[in-house]
Amino acid sequence: MKKTLLFLLLPFIIFSCADSKKSTTVSISGNQFLINGELTHKGREWQDQKIEGLLFNSRMVQGIFNDTNPETKDNFVYPDTKTWDADRNTNEFIAAMPSWKSHGLDAFTLNLQGGSPLGYGNKGWINTAFDAKGELKADYITRLERILNKADELNMVVILGYFYFGQDQFLDDEAAVINATDNITKWILENGYTNVIVELNNETDIQYDHEILQAARIHELIKRVQDTEINGQKLLVSTSFSGGKVPTQEVADISDFILIHGNGVATQTKMLDFIENVKALVKTPKPIVINEDDHFNFESDTCNFVTATKNYISWGYFDFRMKDEGFENGFQSVPVDWAISSEKKKSFFNKMKEITQE
Repeated sequence: MKKTLLFLLLPFIIFSCADSKKSTTVSISGNQFLINGELTHKGREWQDQKIEGLLFNSRMVQGIFNDTNPETKDNFVYPDTKTWDADRNTNEFIAAMPSWKSHGLDAFTLNLQGGSPLGYGNKGWINTAFDAKGELKADYITRLERILNKADELNMVVILGYFYFGQDQFLDDEAAVINATDNITKWILENGYTNVIVELNNETDIQYDHEILQAARIHELIKRVQDTEINGQKLLVSTSFSGGKVPTQEVADISDFILIHGNGVATQTKMLDFIENVKALVKTPKPIVINEDDHFNFESDTCNFVTATKNYISWGYFDFRMKDEGFENGFQSVPVDWAISSEKKKSFFNKMKEITQE
């Protein structure tokens, strides 16, 4: 009887595993993004500017954050419980995602080594999804998987950063960096995620310990990821440079899309010059994406968000809010309030809703 029951259940078990195929696919055609084969915001215009094909995004790098340094982890306790809880952080992230989507957000940036949890700077915490040899940490990957699955359900794109300059020093050597790159790339592809595009590292021109993560050699890792194919699938890959910095021609040429940051680009004139200089690098059409910009003033027609959009550049919100400014309201400072709660967040999301007509 038991053998018969197992035999009857086996096809169902196999079918259930096969039925877990992901449903959201991101692709690029020329300088435009498509989700599930259709241009984002298809047919939509805002103030006579086409916005179809743009990827509106926000920097949400701490979605799988944890600090394994006992000397610093108490910096990140929740005000109500006086303890830190990595699973609570991810749970609240996932709970907020439908609201972001309903306002027109197409994508968000996660990073496997996070970002500065105090807004800017690095002060001893250890937050990395890789061990010293570049092997994947199971708890981080479990949290990542939950976010990727929810993004897939919502038809959202994840810009997944592999490395952060405040954490790469915890990888032993260049071999560990390569191992980490291969391990996470294969994991994404083997698990069938087609809604992920890669930011190999955040701001490659800043303070990386390992030469292969620095601007002069990062193209080696970009190509390594691009050349990895599993089940007929490859990943779209780029890397970012620091605020206002134009990428090198080598990185611009090899990347599937161009990533830039608007931090420090404080006026419309400077933003227009920056955009013009970046566009001059692009020899064949490909999307240009800002996925980090700490300038706001969204009610102004000269803010960076509006300026980028009117120049057909995808723009990304960076709510860095420092601790002494009320860190619980920002999207990068830990513990994070992932809801659209502060006036700054409301201003961004409402502006995005206006532009996308969601």
